Amino acid sequence: MVAKKENEPVRASNRTTSERTSEREMVTTRTFDAPSRLVFEAWTTPELFKHWWVPKSSGATLLSCEQDVRVGGSYRLVFSHPKATTPLEFFGKYLEVVPNARLAWTNEESADGAITTVTFEERDGKTLLVMHELYPSMEALDVAIEGMDEAMPEIFGQLDEFLLARGASKA
Repeated sequence: MVAKKENEPVRASNRTTSERTSEREMVTTRTFDAPSRLVFEAWTTPELFKHWWVPKSSGATLLSCEQDVRVGGSYRLVFSHPKATTPLEFFGKYLEVVPNARLAWTNEESADGAITTVTFEERDGKTLLVMHELYPSMEALDVAIEGMDEAMPEIFGQLDEFLLARGASKA
């Protein structure tokens, strides 16, 4: 039942790991060479988020990114994708916002949407990011895993590169 996958992005020192921890939950982790405040800022500032979130290999384009990052606030991401005839939308509400430490939100684009919780734990100027995704059923997670296995390591690799390009290791 518990499957674990590790992917080696460009930087070997920062490996993304994904583990199915139950029938309904997937946990993805990665350490970033940046303080938690900079990693949190990249997740919560639309102008920064749009630079790294979409996996480049997917051919998708982030058309718009709206984030009202506060408890009860909402987000909406609109993508174009070469295989889709209409734009794809992802949206939901923020359940928890603890600056530089924790974010939780709903994924309301389908009845099988997860509740996502991301923690940012700073250790010696680096940030351990842990993302928990809790789905309403085993079947919903099974469907989601099909896209996550390759997408999350690529996305987190892009975030790592983005943070380094912004000089995060010197911050």
